[in-house]
Amino acid sequence: MSPDEAVALSFAVLSDLPRIGLTERLHADDPHFLELARSLLPHASRVRTAAAKRGIHAVAWNEPQFPTALLTLSDMPPALWYRGMLDALNVPAVAIVGSRVASPIAIETATRIANDLASRGITVVSGLARGVDSAAHRGALQTGRTAAVLGSGFDHLYPAEHEPLADEIARNGIVLTEYSPDTLPLPWFFPMRNRLISGLSRAVVVIEANEKSGSLITAACALEQGREVMAVPGNVLNGRNRGAHALIRDGAKIVECADDIVEELCGSPPASGTRETALSSASSAVSDDPIVAGMDHGQAYDLDGLAAASGLDNVRLLSRLIDLELQGRIRRVGGGRFIRC
Repeated sequence: MSPDEAVALSFAVLSDLPRIGLTERLHADDPHFLELARSLLPHASRVRTAAAKRGIHAVAWNEPQFPTALLTLSDMPPALWYRGMLDALNVPAVAIVGSRVASPIAIETATRIANDLASRGITVVSGLARGVDSAAHRGALQTGRTAAVLGSGFDHLYPAEHEPLADEIARNGIVLTEYSPDTLPLPWFFPMRNRLISGLSRAVVVIEANEKSGSLITAACALEQGREVMAVPGNVLNGRNRGAHALIRDGAKIVECADDIVEELCGSPPASGTRETALSSASSAVSDDPIVAGMDHGQAYDLDGLAAASGLDNVRLLSRLIDLELQGRIRRVGGGRFIRC
């Protein structure tokens, strides 16, 4: 499957692109997918050319620039549409999600934690929604970068009042979606995009979520993907925090500040304000990494091969591969494979 064919698949309707086993079928060059992609190529090419004039680009799953963190998903999107800087996704990321009708204390908490994480070189991921999401984006913008994942195409950004915020995010970070530009913000697209918010991140932090909050969908996706789930405790009297407290009862890490997140993910946290990427610093001193030592120069390895050779599961392996990319010891090539530098 060529990258152009993969991008064309982003125009397919959901009934033609079932999520179950999607990644496996993409890797296997599924004949149905290839036929579908080729039928969509002319339309996709026209839309892609027009979108590029507006600063909207597409990256296919089998291109080196595709986010490494999404390669382990069982339902990886064939392509992503984006505005901004793809390299914002090449560093460790933490998602912050929560109530759309957030209290002032939740807004303040999301802003403060995102600000501190971004100051450490961590990309803050969220969904551009009202409330906690937008507060997290704005907090991160003050000191670093953030990534916004949409539940629609760029022509129908939702909510519309956040278009200026999306513009600001795209200047140094990234706004992205798996949906082609003309896709409407239909209700069932938002739960589906939540798997990308968690998939891009090493941890999901939930702030002020009731028992019916969409944030719990993101947390469930994170658990399924092997990511960490954390939650900020809150007032027990008003019902706003029942969902977050349920996560804590089920074993989610309690978060009061950014240090709690970084310490959980990589041990003792570095001081706030350092530009070293906090989540990769713990392993950057390793001089003889066994993953690199097991890779021959000039040979490309996929995730399954590296997992078998290293004995690591895909989630832990992915974390190490991101660190090794940051250190310049390996690099991505097409088809989700890696080579030794």
